[in-house]
Amino acid sequence: MAVWLSLCAAILLVAYLLGSIPTGYTAAKLLKGIDIREHGSGSTGATNVLRTLGKGPGFIVLVIDTLKGVLAIALVRWSFIAASQNLIPANVDLATWLPWMVALAGIAAILGHSKSIWLGFTGGKSVATSLGVLLAMSWQVALSTAAVFGLALAVSRIVSLSSIAGAIAVSLLMLVLGQPLPYLLFAIAAGFYVIMRHRSNIQRLLAGTEPKLGQKLNSEVEQSINS
Repeated sequence: MAVWLSLCAAILLVAYLLGSIPTGYTAAKLLKGIDIREHGSGSTGATNVLRTLGKGPGFIVLVIDTLKGVLAIALVRWSFIAASQNLIPANVDLATWLPWMVALAGIAAILGHSKSIWLGFTGGKSVATSLGVLLAMSWQVALSTAAVFGLALAVSRIVSLSSIAGAIAVSLLMLVLGQPLPYLLFAIAAGFYVIMRHRSNIQRLLAGTEPKLGQKLNSEVEQSINS
């Protein structure tokens, strides 16, 4: 059993390291020689890259950050398929373990993105990586959540507000679409975490200073973030 638990722990560690890949930070360093954490909202995520570097880099960062979540879940499923029977204790039911490990790996990847070991445990707000996890976990929930995000964005033109709407909707969608309990608990935990990562955005939303899509933070707000 100790070997099996060690294997599961190693999977979760790799999922965290996948999430930790500093895509936005690397893009900003390579393209402009800047630390993206010192510009805009201070996030390393795709939205801040879009505002700081432009549409092309923002799109690339969005895709890669999403893939990090997909790969974290794919790693769990591949590892369970590839695991030798000698590593699996007789009392382990893989069908029971798999959804729990998928949920834990998803959390690990999200934490990695927002608390990257390579960036002194700073990072993005985990929206794109969460979407990647959902795509690999349940594409129906992922696409429905993306639809909620897209509708909110079309109405408000505010990315943070749309992300928060998606974070709230994902738990309800897990229930409506009859997903396993571990996935529902993941959705609740991840949704709450994403909302908490948007605390500064919520403050600006309440103050009426949150920028819309295509706009930059005004200099006074940016200075307060980076000071």
